[in-house]
Amino acid sequence: MRRCAMLALVCLCPVAGAGTYHLYFLGGQSNMDGYGYVNELPTEMQGPVEGVMIFCGHRQRDGEASTGQGIWAPLTPGFGAGCDTDGQSNHLGDRFGPELTFARRLRMLRPDEKIAIIKYARGGSSLDVRVAGGAGTWDPHDTRGSGALRGVNQYDHALAAIRSATAVRDIDGDGEDDTLVPSGILWMQGETDGTNEATANAYAGHLAGLAELLRAAMRVDELPFVIGRISDRAVNLHEGERIWAFGDTVRAAEDKVAADDAAAAIVTSTDNYGYSDPWHYDTPGYIDFGRKFAEAMDGLMGNP
Repeated sequence: MRRCAMLALVCLCPVAGAGTYHLYFLGGQSNMDGYGYVNELPTEMQGPVEGVMIFCGHRQRDGEASTGQGIWAPLTPGFGAGCDTDGQSNHLGDRFGPELTFARRLRMLRPDEKIAIIKYARGGSSLDVRVAGGAGTWDPHDTRGSGALRGVNQYDHALAAIRSATAVRDIDGDGEDDTLVPSGILWMQGETDGTNEATANAYAGHLAGLAELLRAAMRVDELPFVIGRISDRAVNLHEGERIWAFGDTVRAAEDKVAADDAAAAIVTSTDNYGYSDPWHYDTPGYIDFGRKFAEAMDGLMGNP
């Protein structure tokens, strides 16, 4: 009942008009958060992305009361790991995630459509409470804690960010009300679930269930849902034992969810990316990742 009540607070208006933005939710763990280096971006990618606004939700721990803290701002590099917000201003970091080239590429593919992004991701978070650890979980069946905070986790914090972001009537600050048209969801997560055999085996059901919950939060059935498939540095670079012991089980689960859902697609180019550390892609990888997300999303959406 707690989560149903939260969903009822989300109000989106799918009516086109002059102040219309196509709204996308970006969620997951650290490779959605983003570890590309801003100072390694080509010069033409260093500035703001025209016609794109972003609301990057303040990351919270499981068991905390959800604040939905954030603020709408033009999309620029710096909304990756290390970025934070106090609800009055954004404090950009030196990293970027797939949001940057996702927006750039989608604006090229659909030049008449302005874009609004709600991003909430937390590094290390799982879909299964059994491997939540300190990073947290998106498991809607979480029963840890007590009282009003019983079971509050990353899923609740994401819903709070969606609720706060969509409550703003003028997201670009031009003095006129804007319309947000729910248009898609991007999901990049699964590495933590791949560290345990039981949670990896349960991943397909958890991911399919979360897709439906996020669609409900965005108030659109069969909203396009694009999955980024996890990869493994040890495999990509042909080095020794795999980082994620049961990562192949999660990868197969992600493939299955995409195949079974007519409104879903999967990005598999992650298999070809280099790494900046054992867990995160390098800058060229994130540049390509965002573009592939945009192309997959465009394919699901059809003609503008």
